[in-house]
Amino acid sequence: PTMADSQALLVLENFIGGKFVPCSSYIDSYNPSTGDVYCRVPDSGKEEVEAAVKAAKDAFPIWSSKSPLERSQILNKLADLIEHDLEAFAQAESKDQGKTITFARTVDIPRAAHNFRFFASSILHHVTECTEMPAMGCVHYTSRAPVGVAGLISPWNLPLYLLTWKIAPAIACGNTVVAKPSEMTSVTAWMMCKLLEKAGVPPGVVNVVFGTGAKAGEALVGHPDVPLISFTGSTLTAQRITERSAPHCKRLSLELGGKNPAIIFDDADLSQCIPTTVRSSFANQGEICLCTSRIFVQRGIYSEFLKRFVAETKKWKTGNPSDPTVNVGALISKEHLEKVRNYVKKAQAEGARVLCGEGVDPLAVPPGNQKGYFMLPTVIAEVKDESCCMQEEIFGPVTCVVAFDTEEEVIKRANGVKYGLSATVWSGNVGRVHRVAHRLQSGLVWTNCWLVRDLNLPFGGMKASGIGREGAKDSYEFFTEVKTITIKH
Repeated sequence: PTMADSQALLVLENFIGGKFVPCSSYIDSYNPSTGDVYCRVPDSGKEEVEAAVKAAKDAFPIWSSKSPLERSQILNKLADLIEHDLEAFAQAESKDQGKTITFARTVDIPRAAHNFRFFASSILHHVTECTEMPAMGCVHYTSRAPVGVAGLISPWNLPLYLLTWKIAPAIACGNTVVAKPSEMTSVTAWMMCKLLEKAGVPPGVVNVVFGTGAKAGEALVGHPDVPLISFTGSTLTAQRITERSAPHCKRLSLELGGKNPAIIFDDADLSQCIPTTVRSSFANQGEICLCTSRIFVQRGIYSEFLKRFVAETKKWKTGNPSDPTVNVGALISKEHLEKVRNYVKKAQAEGARVLCGEGVDPLAVPPGNQKGYFMLPTVIAEVKDESCCMQEEIFGPVTCVVAFDTEEEVIKRANGVKYGLSATVWSGNVGRVHRVAHRLQSGLVWTNCWLVRDLNLPFGGMKASGIGREGAKDSYEFFTEVKTITIKH
C-alpha cells in the first residue's frame, strides 16, 4: 500500500495495564466484503504477553478483594457503555467480520452487553455448601475464591459476543485476564478497551493482546503464571493448547466445533420447521458453531421438505453486509471461502446433487463488492453419511439433506460423527421428542426451535466438540477454586 493508503488504515494497539501500547510489527486485516486491507493488527509475541500477564498479576490482589457487588456495578456500567455505542460497534463488527449489519445490530452487540449484565447479576446469587456431622462435633463448609490470571482466546465468527462471554464471568468472579481475540477480527475488542476505564475497571484487570495463535496464543497458553485457559475455536488448535498446557497442569475450558444434525420427523410442523431450519443452516453465513449442517428428513415428507426448503433458501439475499435487506454477508477470508467451496466440489465429485447456491445459481453482488468473499446459501442432497461433507465441520453457508426411515436408524446416523455440540429435533410427538433428545450425543438439543438460549444453563459439547461447560453455575465453577473447611467445635 502507498503512504496515502496506510494513513487511511485503522491501526490497533495492545491494551496492557490500562494503556494502549504500540507494537513493533503488524499484520494486515481484510474487509471481507471488499477484499481490501483496512486495518493493521499488532503481531504480538512473548514480550507483549509477558507484559500483559505481569499487569494482570499486579492487578489481581486489589480486584479479587473487591466484593461481588462492587464488581457487579462495574460490569453493569460497562454494559451501559457498550449499549450507548451499539451502532458504532455493530458497524465495526459487520465491516470487520463480513456479517450483515442486521445480525450485528440484533445479535452480536446486544448479546455482548447482555453477557456483562448477566454475570453482573449471577455473581450475586451463588451460594456455598455446608454440612454438619453432629456425632463428630464437626461442621463443614465450602468457600470459593478467584484463581488468578485467566487466558482467554476467542474466535472470528462472533468476535465481541464470544470474547465478552469469557471476560464477563472471569472478571465477575474476581480473576484478572489476558485476552487474545482472533487476528482477523480484532476491532471491536480494541473499541471495548476504550470503555474500560470509564466503566471503572482498574488498570490491569482486562488486558488485550492482539496477534496470531502461533505467536501470541502460544505464548499465552504456555505461560506459567496463567493457570486457566478458556478457548473457543477449532478442535485442532485445542489439541495444541492441551499439549502446551499439560506441563503446567492448567485448567481448560474448550468450546470446539460441531457437525450439528436436524432430525425432521414426518409429523413436524413444516411451516415452523422450514424457515427455522433455513436460519439454523445459514445464519451468520453458517459461521456459528451451532449451525445445522446435516438435515435428516423422514422419507414420507422428504421430497416436499426439499422443494420447500430450497424455495425458502433462494429467498435469502447475499450481498453487501451494510445493506439492511441482505441476509448473507461475506465469509471471513479468501482462504476460508476457498475451503468451503472445495467441500461443495467434493460433494459433486462424489455424485451428490447441489440443489441451489454455489455453482448452480448466479451470484450477483454490487460493483464495490466484486472482490469480496461471497457465497450463496447452498443445499446439497443425496450425500453419503461417510462423505467428508457429512463428517467434517464446513463452517459456511452449506447444508446437506438426506432421507431416513426409522427413529432407531436416524439416532445412530446422527451420532455417527466425531462431534457432539448441538442438535435439533422436529416432531409433534412429545414422547418421541424426549426419547430422541435423551439418546443424541449432544451437549444441547433444541426441539421445534433453534438457538433459544438461557444463559443460566450449561453450554458446551460432547466428544470432539469440547471439554467443560459454560453458564451461570458452570462458568462460576470454572473461574473459581473451591475449598472445603472443617471446624470441630
